[in-house]
Parts: sequence; C-alpha cells; structure tokens
Amino acid sequence: QVQLVESGGGLAQPGESLTLSCAASGFMFSNVAMSWARQAPGKGLEWVSGIVRDGSDTYYADSVKGRFTISRDNAKNTLYLQMNNLKPEDTALYYCTLGIRGLVARGQGTQVTVSS
Repeated sequence: QVQLVESGGGLAQPGESLTLSCAASGFMFSNVAMSWARQAPGKGLEWVSGIVRDGSDTYYADSVKGRFTISRDNAKNTLYLQMNNLKPEDTALYYCTLGIRGLVARGQGTQVTVSS
C-alpha cells in the first residue's frame, strides 16, 4: 500500500526558506519518478516539480524555477523540496506525488504559509 507522508511546512516570511520532506513506503521508491504538487486556497492541484528515478534530471514549473530545488535520497525513501525566496503566492498545501508530473494527492500534505 502506497504511503506518502509530507512534513516540513510552516509559516515563513517572504524571502525566507523552508525544506519539505516526503517519507515514502509501500512501493519501490527508487523505481518511481516523483513530484511535488500544491493546492492553494480555492484552487486546483498544481504541479510544482518532478524528479526522475535516480535524481539525474529535474523539472520545475515556471513559477518556482530558480527558487525551488527538488531532490531525493533513495536509500532513505525520501523526497525533498528546498524552497528559497518564498513568496506569498507560494502559500498552499504541498503534496508529494507519484510520477514525473503527478497530480494525484495520496497523503495529508504539509501546509506552507508565506506572510509578513
């Protein structure tokens, strides 16, 4: 049974940084491309970033390119999202998802709120 547990969210001021983590279990993590997606209040799920199985290629939405970095540790079955220079428009519930552009949220997500 696929389990994805996101953590690391919180309240940040504009310009600050946060690092999200996603602990994966119930499947062969190293065999699966992974993504981060987010859902802002009143909006649908938006793809943010994806990473291939071995971490050698990464992809980003234009809205986060240059500010966010996705990475993974296959030995720890964990996916990360380093978020720098946060903006108020980054406020959302963040989910890790399966696939290079996954848009199916399976976990509870972690809330990121950017406000001064």
